[in-house]
Amino acid sequence: MEKIRVLFVDEDNGLSSQMAEAWLNHLGQGDFVGSSAGFEAGQLSPLAVAAMREVGLDVSAQPTKSVFDLYTRGELFAYVITLCDPASAERCPIFPGVTRMTNWPFPDPTREDLSEQEKMDRVREIRDQLRDRIERFIQTNRPETQG
Repeated sequence: MEKIRVLFVDEDNGLSSQMAEAWLNHLGQGDFVGSSAGFEAGQLSPLAVAAMREVGLDVSAQPTKSVFDLYTRGELFAYVITLCDPASAERCPIFPGVTRMTNWPFPDPTREDLSEQEKMDRVREIRDQLRDRIERFIQTNRPETQG
């Protein structure tokens, strides 16, 4: 059976999209392939690396990618999920063959005027919220539920 390809997109592929990709690949039990990208390829957030390491997932070697590079290479995804505010999500290109596109808005605490501890606490909250959201996504979209 062909795996369901899912692309997670945020501003710079440094935080929420990387965590979402890791969760889907970890929890999807081989039925899904998660990828991630940003409107720009930025830097992987050390807070994302630390937060995911706390739950046993290592994202430290993940490169950041541009969604437009994936688009121009002609990559196809069954789902494109933007993880930024709805206005920013509108910048995402329409991929050929995409069956569903949706927005799960998550803030980026690394861009806020917070202490490092407050940023880390918020990143942990986002990590846990993403896990819950992805678990529901998997339950709803697992191949045997689509028959």
